[in-house]
Amino acid sequence: MTDFTSQSPSASNFQSDAVYENPLISRYASREMAVLWSHPRRIQLWRELWIILAETERELGLPITENQIQELRKNRATLNLEVADRYERELRHDVMAQVHAYGDQCPDARGIIHLGATSCYVTDNSDLMLIREGLQLVKHRVVACLRALAKFAESHAALPCLAFTHLQPAQPTTVGKRCTLWAYDLVLDLAEIDHRLESLLARSAKGTTGTQASFLQLFDGDHAKVRLLEQRIAERIGFRSSYAVTGQTYSRKVDAQLLDCLSGIATTLHKIGTDIRLLASRKELEEPFEKQQIGSSAMAYKRNPMRCERICSLTRFVMSLQSSPAMTAATQWFERTLDDSANRRLVIPQAFLAIDASLVLLENVAKGMVVYPKTIIKNLMDELPFMATESIMMAGVAVGGDRQDLHERIRVHSQAAALQVKQEAKPNDLFDRLKQDPAFAKVPMESVTDPLAYVGRAPEQVTEFLSEVLQPIFDKTPQSGTQMSTEVKV
Repeated sequence: MTDFTSQSPSASNFQSDAVYENPLISRYASREMAVLWSHPRRIQLWRELWIILAETERELGLPITENQIQELRKNRATLNLEVADRYERELRHDVMAQVHAYGDQCPDARGIIHLGATSCYVTDNSDLMLIREGLQLVKHRVVACLRALAKFAESHAALPCLAFTHLQPAQPTTVGKRCTLWAYDLVLDLAEIDHRLESLLARSAKGTTGTQASFLQLFDGDHAKVRLLEQRIAERIGFRSSYAVTGQTYSRKVDAQLLDCLSGIATTLHKIGTDIRLLASRKELEEPFEKQQIGSSAMAYKRNPMRCERICSLTRFVMSLQSSPAMTAATQWFERTLDDSANRRLVIPQAFLAIDASLVLLENVAKGMVVYPKTIIKNLMDELPFMATESIMMAGVAVGGDRQDLHERIRVHSQAAALQVKQEAKPNDLFDRLKQDPAFAKVPMESVTDPLAYVGRAPEQVTEFLSEVLQPIFDKTPQSGTQMSTEVKV
């Protein structure tokens, strides 16, 4: 017997640079979102925040020179991350490591970097800036998905199809109307994104435990200047104001609400992906399938809905993340505990990355969905005869038939047709049976068996939804001049 254990390579056999790669970066998310949450991007924001702090303190009378400000500005983009890494190994503090590294590049300004601030001045404010930018990118992707779904719904607004309740055949709808159900959930998600963006504020300059004691000391007890410092910093980093009160951090309730929003989008995308997968199994609709794409390593004929499966996989991950920020918010003792830090570093960026990847996938699927009308109609006609019986009976009464007699005839014919479908796997021939029954000879069977006669206002609802709900969204959110990447990774 072969001993595979003895032959298995251990980690020590690999080169030191052979380390785990996060598949959200290497396989799934867009470059825009990956860059947004990168370490250099975060440290760049820290330096911007330190410059803004120094500039505002100088404006309000602290002894900071213009030369010191210029030195900070000159080195704002020259990140010496390797120097900061060495400091962090020694100091065991990420923010102070960056302060020292920046100070090495700015010897004249070293003494005023981070003046009066606590670590959360840079960490929390930069996180809020990244969250804002992340939500804006997510919003644009949601709108892009809505544009693609709108075109699909419009194209198939009047294509009748079998609807389902309880996953059982129900009164017909149209392919376009079903698509509006998907789109409307995204519209609700979009409203939540807008709400989160509108309510997002800065932490600004609140001090070590949120009391602003250090800044009050710097400004010799001048409360008005401390309040001006806080408001000006908030405005300079793009927020209308700052949170009314904080401890050492902004309330982690904000993070919990953020994940509620992202998880809500994930819920919508999972539902859409699942519906498309179910329709693919009925051979009514398929996601795009590339010419050289392989569906299965064994079953060469397969056309698996792998993009929608990936949407479901990624969004399930996001939904699973929802509980972490809630538990973090619940366990922030008094003014703050540090057990939020590692959790937030994982949860918030990865939730954004996974949602971004899922929205890229949905836009791709929505733009290239393949519809099979003949199969859709066939599947509908297999069930429609039973659904049409009430209309047929009423039409028979209208031309002089006896309602009770017609009801009994339909009952007998329906049971016979159902028996043939279930036990003999033959087509539903109820319409043919009724056409041959003299009691229904005067009934205009062609009109009462037209599938469009049973979809109600579905086509009109599609038109109204597109014009009254989606078009105002598109008018308010013009397509970006800068094209976002929409590449679906392997």
